[in-house]
Amino acid sequence: MGNGIAHVAAQSGFSVTLIDISEEALSRAIATITKNLGRMVAKGKISDEDQANTLARITTSTSIEQGVKQADVVIEAVNENFELKKKIFQTVEASVSEHTILASNTSSISITKLAGVTKRPEKVIGMHFFNPVPIMKLVEIVNGLDTSKEVYDVIEQLSKDMGKIPVPVNDFPGFVSNRVLMPMINEAIFCVHEGVATPENVDEVMKLGMAHPMGPLRLADFIGLDVCLDILNVLYDGFKDPKYRPCPLLVKMVDAGKLGDKSGQGFYNYSKN
Repeated sequence: MGNGIAHVAAQSGFSVTLIDISEEALSRAIATITKNLGRMVAKGKISDEDQANTLARITTSTSIEQGVKQADVVIEAVNENFELKKKIFQTVEASVSEHTILASNTSSISITKLAGVTKRPEKVIGMHFFNPVPIMKLVEIVNGLDTSKEVYDVIEQLSKDMGKIPVPVNDFPGFVSNRVLMPMINEAIFCVHEGVATPENVDEVMKLGMAHPMGPLRLADFIGLDVCLDILNVLYDGFKDPKYRPCPLLVKMVDAGKLGDKSGQGFYNYSKN
């Protein structure tokens, strides 16, 4: 998600600093951005010059403190772990100017809760992109309890400037997208768990019968089964409603390291062989 957000921001004319924990991770991110821009050149959507200019607008850093110093907006895009996000937000806040807006790409965690670990809750907002970021148009803009109207307006315009369609939502577990999507994915996993159908057949029913471009189990693999489990746990903890209880099969697969595309095995096999 991080490299996708950097790609779109830089392609839209913004200067971007991409921050990650190692040079190796940053090299992979730049390689992915270069590859995706190359595909756009091959399809005639952008020119070679556009690709070069986009890459020239991206600098990289392994230091949060140094990387965010000059930022007007910081978009956090780590995994769905509140303690990790809390640590990053506090580090960022100590390193940026008073006017800097702190945005999170979280797909389920409370923006109000994240804002509460800072001294500027009015400048904290959710900016939930969708994967793959260069293709998907939606950005859910999530207002925390204290998010100011001025900050919302800036992020709404920023989203539009990045070629996205911003949709405002309020701060509830899972917002709109994952509050609706994750129970569907979870129920599809229950269908496999209970022997109703194979993953392939569950997905085929949803594609042919409901006109979904991708079946829910293939989508779960694409998102990451660990991410799906994290989001369901946020929903379950937040609403205290058993309808959000993660399927035991999902828990077992994550425990076994079968996370989907990124691990090579999920409901489908993605090994190179």
